[in-house]
Amino acid sequence: MSKKILAVLSEYGYWGIELVGPLEKLEEAGYTVEFITPNGKKAEALPPSYDTTYVDPPLGTCVTTPLAAEKVKAFEASNRLEVRQNLSEVIPQRPYFSTPDFLRVFEKYYADLKIAQEKVTEEYAAVLLVGGSGPIIDMVNNQRVHDLVLAFYNKKMPVAGICYGVAPLVFARDFNERNSIIKGKHVTGHCIEYDYHDGTGFLNTDLNMGPPPYVLEYILSDAVGPEGQYHGNFGKETSVIVDYPFITARSLQCSFEFGEQFVNVLDKGLTRYGW
Repeated sequence: MSKKILAVLSEYGYWGIELVGPLEKLEEAGYTVEFITPNGKKAEALPPSYDTTYVDPPLGTCVTTPLAAEKVKAFEASNRLEVRQNLSEVIPQRPYFSTPDFLRVFEKYYADLKIAQEKVTEEYAAVLLVGGSGPIIDMVNNQRVHDLVLAFYNKKMPVAGICYGVAPLVFARDFNERNSIIKGKHVTGHCIEYDYHDGTGFLNTDLNMGPPPYVLEYILSDAVGPEGQYHGNFGKETSVIVDYPFITARSLQCSFEFGEQFVNVLDKGLTRYGW
């Protein structure tokens, strides 16, 4: 099995420890983590994720610990994200139905996609979707992200998401079948008690919206359906769920546990955890 993991990061800001936490656990286990962004631009950690004075409004406390801040600042200073792939060059774009000679173009899209998905799953053992507010803009409803996730899902290979990095799993669907890949599964993700009323901010844009444009808990609950279950675990310090091939985590507090269970899935064949 490959010892490489592909981490998808937003170009509009990721939450520092939600990358650095699992990254640390994966590297301790001998894995190499490589990075990819939607259009090849450098990803940056959101400033609150390395600010120990930042008080998270819903939780009413500082959520960035000194240890987390130190680790995130050290990672950012390492310039490791200077080396990254461009997802738009790896996964083809599905054409509009109004495209001239649509059928031939659509057939080519599927042919090219098959090659791209085969290549990425041969090179990497799993995919990691990193959270933060940025994914709302360029990962959640990104067809190329969906097709990347489907590459691993269709081969029954691990798919890991934390916080708002879980949201793309709701929309990653076979284009013909249209069913969510997490239907019938047990998952966790940012619960409604953690959602902002205002101030959902991003990097590299002046957009500063109020609450997130969707309640992640609700769309996850709907996507898993009556056969599955969303686990918010509100009141518990962490919430990490493994229902193979998915490893999901609620928020930043789960980052290290998330990484540990990610490694257990890869190295020990763990298929169920947290429910």
